[in-house]
Amino acid sequence: MEYIHEQADWPKLIWDAGKLSALLADVRYRQGRLLGRMEGLGFRLRSEAQLSTLTADVVKSSAIEGEKLDAEEVRSSIARRLGLEHAGAAVASRDVEGIVEMMLDATQHYAQPLTAERLFGWHAALFPTGRSGMNKITVGTWRPVEAGAMRVVSGPIGRENVHFEAPSADRVEHEMNLFLEWFEAANGVDPVVKAGVAHFWFVTIHPFEDGNGRIGRAIVDLGLARADGTAERFYSMSSQIEAERKDYYLQLERGQRNGLDVTLWIEWFLGCLGRAINKADETLSGVLQKARLWEKLNRQPVNERQRKVINRLMDGFDGKLTTSKYAKLTKCSEDTALREIRALVERGVLIKGEAGGRSTSYTLSLDFADGERGA
Repeated sequence: MEYIHEQADWPKLIWDAGKLSALLADVRYRQGRLLGRMEGLGFRLRSEAQLSTLTADVVKSSAIEGEKLDAEEVRSSIARRLGLEHAGAAVASRDVEGIVEMMLDATQHYAQPLTAERLFGWHAALFPTGRSGMNKITVGTWRPVEAGAMRVVSGPIGRENVHFEAPSADRVEHEMNLFLEWFEAANGVDPVVKAGVAHFWFVTIHPFEDGNGRIGRAIVDLGLARADGTAERFYSMSSQIEAERKDYYLQLERGQRNGLDVTLWIEWFLGCLGRAINKADETLSGVLQKARLWEKLNRQPVNERQRKVINRLMDGFDGKLTTSKYAKLTKCSEDTALREIRALVERGVLIKGEAGGRSTSYTLSLDFADGERGA
């Protein structure tokens, strides 16, 4: 069977709106309910929830492509660009700054038209050195003919799984003109459905030499921001796609061989979106727990080094906290680190692990926010 882009009527994609109506209504209800709950929080808590969501979105979108980003660098870059407070901000690498710049442009400026020039800017931000790994690539324009056939693959190098082959490079400019015209047209398509169709359509074209998956998910975020009518992001579609990565690629592949009907893909997309919105409850719970923790801590304030470490533990810490990690993170001596850790253990903020000696480690007490010792 031909690939979808080889069909005579491509790109006239079709779907069964009646079959999707109940699922779409449910997702729209969940979106509205979540946004309503977030509106009930103060600015500080909403900002914290948005920071956590955007950080996860950037980290997980790259993880889908097998690239591991430092979450603290991502969080720091986002906080700085949005003017949010973030204790212990790390210095972000060029790669991190680039993908953060793209994601924030997509979400914070969602009402601006999606154009070829805007996509070229996103692509250039993703590859600031003009290279993908060790390979030099064409940046900030459509993939050239000399780049050869573009296959959409997943999996590690040497064990790639080929899902489909994209249209030839000489078709890309025309294909993208049609796509961008449809995306910006007032064609009566629900914005959530449009976001799902847009991702499938864009990934099918695969207009760049590299970065198509990440840019495709940024287009989803832009579309969902339009659907929500707000730049504030409280759920992460990329995080959910990463959790369902195998099924994501399977659904993309199946869609290539199913004629022009993309109903099955949209069904999967809406289901994945619903699960992403459900996961937002976990983010909200974490934000509220963090707020309660700092409310308790501020009755007897900690110093800046302790504050930095506690925030890192709350935001996600690689492994367990040790004296040496505390010292390295806060740039103090190990004696100072041990003294300050012990003070936090005394207050019940940290819990000392069972192992002793060089293996001594500490974790954040999940019960601290519900009742500090001696309070």
